[in-house]
Amino acid sequence: MKQRASLSKRCVGGLDLADHIPYVLQSLMLPEVDFPADPRLYLRLAGAASQIPDQAAIRFGQSGQLRGDCYFNLFNLGKWQTRCGLGTLSLIVQGKGDFEVTIWQAGVDEQRQRLTVQQVSCRPKQQPGGVEVAIALAPCVQAAVLYYDIRVLGTQGRITALDWVTRQAPVRQPRLMLSITTFRREAAVARTAARFESFIRQSPLATDIDMVIVDNGSSVHITESDKLRVIANENLGGAGGFARGLIEARARGASHCLFMDDDAAIHMTSLERTWVFLAYATDPATAVAGAISSGSNPAILWENGAVFASQCRPCYNGTDLRNPAAVIEMELETTAPPPQQHYGGWWFFAFPVDHAHHMPFPFFVRGDDISFSLANAFSTVTLPGVMSFQDMGFSERESLMTLYLDLRSHLAHHLSLPALDIGRWRTARIAAWFFARSLYSCHYETLAALNQAVEDVLCGPDFFAANADLITRRAQIAALRDAEKWRDIGPTAARRTDRAHDSIRFALETPLQQRLMKLTMNGHLLPFFAAYGNRVTLGAQDRGAIRKILGAARITYRDAAHAQSYTVHHDKARAFRQSLRMVTNICRLLWRYNALKSSWTKGYATLTLGGFWQSRLGCGTSDTPNR
Repeated sequence: MKQRASLSKRCVGGLDLADHIPYVLQSLMLPEVDFPADPRLYLRLAGAASQIPDQAAIRFGQSGQLRGDCYFNLFNLGKWQTRCGLGTLSLIVQGKGDFEVTIWQAGVDEQRQRLTVQQVSCRPKQQPGGVEVAIALAPCVQAAVLYYDIRVLGTQGRITALDWVTRQAPVRQPRLMLSITTFRREAAVARTAARFESFIRQSPLATDIDMVIVDNGSSVHITESDKLRVIANENLGGAGGFARGLIEARARGASHCLFMDDDAAIHMTSLERTWVFLAYATDPATAVAGAISSGSNPAILWENGAVFASQCRPCYNGTDLRNPAAVIEMELETTAPPPQQHYGGWWFFAFPVDHAHHMPFPFFVRGDDISFSLANAFSTVTLPGVMSFQDMGFSERESLMTLYLDLRSHLAHHLSLPALDIGRWRTARIAAWFFARSLYSCHYETLAALNQAVEDVLCGPDFFAANADLITRRAQIAALRDAEKWRDIGPTAARRTDRAHDSIRFALETPLQQRLMKLTMNGHLLPFFAAYGNRVTLGAQDRGAIRKILGAARITYRDAAHAQSYTVHHDKARAFRQSLRMVTNICRLLWRYNALKSSWTKGYATLTLGGFWQSRLGCGTSDTPNR
C-alpha cells in the first residue's frame, strides 16, 4: 500500500506516526482544464475564496470559506465502514494560513451533526506534511457521509491539499490494469493515454497501475512505455476488445482489471480512489462501477450504476450534481447493498480478476457489460467522484442498429442467465414493447432491424459465435437505412425555428384521448391517417418519447446542433408487413421457448467459460478463468 511521502513521519499529539503511517483514502479533487465542468460539482466557495487558475489549490482572502458537501469531494463514511471495516479516520489539511475546520456528518434522518471543530495553523516549512484533524468515529455507521467546512481566520490563506486518511492498514495490495478498447478514435484515446502517462509518473501508485489499449481498428499510433501497451486486435466489438484486455490482465498477473471506453474521460484521481477502496474492501469480490454523465452537460447524471429488469434502468438518472442535498441523498441510499440485477457499465468498471469466471459473451457491442456483471458474482459499489464523461448525449445515439443490438441482447440475457428467467410470455413481451415503440413513431426501417434481432436470437448462441465480428449483419442493417438516415440541413433550413413547419391539426389533451390514440397504434388502425395526422419536429433526444408523437403522421428529428435531421412518414403497408413478421417471430419464440432456453443456457456457458476467445483471438491459453 502506498502513501504520500510527506505523511510518512510526523508527530501529532505525542503519537509517533512513524509506526502508524496515515494512508490516504481520498484526496481533494478540483476542476481541471480538460474538464470544463461546473465548479459546484467540486466545492462550494463563499466570500473571498477561489481556485487558483491551473492549480489544484484554493486561495482565501478575508472571510473566505469552502464547503465540501459536493459530489467529487464528499466522503462516504457508510461505504467505508460497511464495505471496508474502517475504524480510524482523520483529515489532513495542507496549505498556508490559519483556518477553522469543521467536520460535518449527514445521515439518513437528514440531520447534520457537527463532529469536530478545530482551529489549525498551517506552516509549510514547519509542517510539510500538513496538520491533522482527528475524527472520533462511531463503531459502525450504516449510512452517513462526511464533509468539511473550512473558514480562513486571517486575511489570507491557501489550501493545497485535503486528504481523508487512516492509520488502519489495507487488506491487500491490488495490481490494477486499465483496459481501454478503441475503434478508430485515435484522437480521443491518444488524449487519454497522454493524461494517464502524465498522472501515473507522479502518482504514489505508479508501480501498481498499468494501462493496455486494445486497438480494434489497428489505427492507433501511440508511443508505448513500461506503463502503457497497445495491442492490435481483430474488430470483434467491445466484447472482443475487453475479452482481450482481460486475457492480458491475467497474463500480466493483475489482481484487478478496469474496463474503460475510448470515449469516456475521467479525472485520473478516480483511479487512486478506486485502487484504495479495492485495497481496503473486506469482500474480495468487490467491484467499483463508475457513474457517467454527458460531456455536453456533465452536471446532470445519466446513471450511477444501473439495473436490468427486462430493460436497462439507469439509477439516479437526471440527478443534478450541483445540488448538495440530492448528492447526499444519493450517496446515503447507495450505501445499502445494491438491488438485484445491478450492473456496471464498461465506461468504468473495476473488478477482481479471480472472480471473473465468465468471459464476455460475443455480443459485439451492447449488452456485453450487463451479462458480464450479472453472470459473475461481483459485489458492486459506486463511489463519489468516480465518474466518466461521454462525448455526446446517450439518447442521440439511438438508431436502428443500436435498437437491433439492444433487443437481441435483452432477449439473450433472459434466455441464458437462470437468475433472469421471467418465463415465455414476459420474454416475448420485451420484443413486443421494442416493436410497438418504433411502430408508434413510424420507424419502419427500425422495425425490420428488430425483426432481424428476434430471428437471430431464435438461431441460438451458435449464431453469435459464428458472427462475432458482425460484419455481414452490420452491412445488412446499414442497407436498411434510408428514411432514418441523418442528413445535413442546409444553411437556410438551419436558421428556421424548430417548429416552423409543424402542423398540429388535433391536440391530445386528455388521458382518454391519448389512450384512444394508443389503442389505434398511433393512427395505424385509422383510415387515411397519413392525410390528417399531425406534423411535428422533435429533438433527437425525444426519439421514442411516445407522448410527444401521439397523433403524428410525419415526424422530423433534429440533432442538438440543428445540423442534421431526418423525417419519417406514416405508412400502413410497411407497418403491416413488419407487424406480421414480428407476430410470426413472437409465436416461434413462444412455441420453442423451453428448447431455446436450454440451448442458450448451455451455449452461454460454453462461450464464456470455455476456450472460445482463446481460439477466436488466437492469443494463447491465458483466457482460461482463474479459479
